[in-house]
Amino acid sequence: MMLRQIQRNGLRKMLRRGAGAQRRTYVAPLRDMKFVINEVHDFDAHFEELDVKDQTEGMLDAVLDETAKISEELLVPLNEVADQEGCTHLGPTEVKTPTGFKDAYDVFVEGGWQGLSFPEQYGGMGMPYSFSLFQADILAAANWTWTMFPGLSKGAINTLLSHASEPLKDKFLNQLVSGEWTGTMCLTEPACGSDLGQVSTKAVPIDGETTECGMQKYKISGTKIFISCGDHDLTDNILHCVLARLPDAPSGTKGISLFAVPKKLVGADGSVGDLNNVNVGRIEDKMGCHGSPTCELNFDEAEGYLIGTENKGLNHMFTFINTSRLGTSVQGFAAAELAYQNALWYAKERLAMRSLTGKKNPDGPADPIIVHPAVRKMLLTMKAVSEGGRSMVYECAKLADHLQKAELAGDEKEASRIDDRMGFLTPILKGFLTEVGVEAANAGIQVYGGHGYIKSNKQEQVARDVRIAPVWEGTTQIQGLDLLGRKVLLQKLKPINEHCKILRNDAWDAITQGSGKIRSHGMSLMYHALEWQLITYRIAAMAMKNKDQVGVAAEDYLMYGGYVNLAHHWLRMERAAEKALKGNAEDKQEDDFYHAKMQTSDFVYEHLLPRTKVLKKTMFSSPDVLMNMKESSFSFDHSLA
Repeated sequence: MMLRQIQRNGLRKMLRRGAGAQRRTYVAPLRDMKFVINEVHDFDAHFEELDVKDQTEGMLDAVLDETAKISEELLVPLNEVADQEGCTHLGPTEVKTPTGFKDAYDVFVEGGWQGLSFPEQYGGMGMPYSFSLFQADILAAANWTWTMFPGLSKGAINTLLSHASEPLKDKFLNQLVSGEWTGTMCLTEPACGSDLGQVSTKAVPIDGETTECGMQKYKISGTKIFISCGDHDLTDNILHCVLARLPDAPSGTKGISLFAVPKKLVGADGSVGDLNNVNVGRIEDKMGCHGSPTCELNFDEAEGYLIGTENKGLNHMFTFINTSRLGTSVQGFAAAELAYQNALWYAKERLAMRSLTGKKNPDGPADPIIVHPAVRKMLLTMKAVSEGGRSMVYECAKLADHLQKAELAGDEKEASRIDDRMGFLTPILKGFLTEVGVEAANAGIQVYGGHGYIKSNKQEQVARDVRIAPVWEGTTQIQGLDLLGRKVLLQKLKPINEHCKILRNDAWDAITQGSGKIRSHGMSLMYHALEWQLITYRIAAMAMKNKDQVGVAAEDYLMYGGYVNLAHHWLRMERAAEKALKGNAEDKQEDDFYHAKMQTSDFVYEHLLPRTKVLKKTMFSSPDVLMNMKESSFSFDHSLA
């Protein structure tokens, strides 16, 4: 159906004209995705446990196959177009997206994809939330900046579903779920970045003015910056989720409320009316992600509606933030996937020097660079991050499905339990996967050598686009503080103890049931699970004497946990591969696939997991090393101090 739509609106023809000799640079890794879904995480049993197996039967393959088609044939070519063309600020209420973006978005909306995992009550398909994460895996690697538009709308939808009043849901959700409108997250202001306690945007109740359903109207005034997809030409309306302060609200984060502010006013019948005093001051000229406009938005007494409870806005907004953090985790491993695919063909074809162990291409002037250990180390790092990161996020996808079920059933206790578990994993996913995603993208350039620095080879764009990932939605340093400070220490170490128990149980199963390398890897994981707990106890004890120790350790602690979790997932994949090999008949291609899994796991345990030794050392360095230097000593010119 989607391919017929693409043909109908002429996009294929346009892309062929503009692409020239362009080589396809991304193919959806369906075989690997299905391996993780079916053989590692057993989503079939998962859907049966959720009582949705009949509903999902046959749907998942169709979703993956159709998403692969639209991504490979439509979004991949637009990725380079978007990078070169960027977005254009045409006026205070008009931003033009790159050529083809709107047509591609129309195809996406016509297919009903925005509502894939949202309730049928609001026009969605009602599939489990995991479906949308599987789909995002493909879309993000094909064209990250285009994917941001529907991706941000997911956060707006989840926020309204969780916190909005019924009249507010009825007013906005159907249009968001259908994709007819998009949504944004408006937090940051010129005077505050991640310190949202300094938010100064004002919200004033309009005396005597309510909607047809009795909802109070507010005037929203202030400036928000760094608003991704804050304005565009893909849809006729945009719903902004805006943090602002009511009159006489408490200072700091306790006095922030959340408001729904549409770009254009919406009538009682859902019709779009006049502009709502939301103007674009500028769009940023960025290092990467040129296909998505990053806007300064000026709200000048724009009409808005309260979402949830007064002065609880930051708590409500965390629904949006956590949706975006999970999406940014996908960006991390998707960038590694794209860099790997771009680099692999080049490493096989580029001839340079001879193998240290003798000629591998005797009829040619040199050997392909894939024979060199240094190149293989880079390729295996990219492969380990992309495939291991996929498994890490898919684990959270299962949790998201259970959370969705618990919330729909009104089971607050179960929802709270799952939310705590996801709260522990999310900063690791967001912080770790984006950092190693950047590393993988840089390795992709390095495989090409000087050619990787040339734009026409498409590898440097991956690095530019993913570089923002460790920054937005809370920097890696903030994720580390959130993990170690809020999620572990403030909860008296309960989350880390529960998590390491899961690691130890899986490690013990591998030790007692596995063979060869699997047993060895199980022993290594057991050691690291115990060490992770001991490290946590030690930091907790040291922090009682000097709280700066938490700040010193936080980022290293997060990365340590990331490498241990990555190794855990590779052990799970290795065991699934061993099981498949034992049951496989005579399919050599499948044998090669599973053997590659086991060999990549070996690389993770031999080359990546040992990085934890350095992280353990540095996280216990004395705060005095950082804090005792006078601020004046940081000056490059002491006469200016």
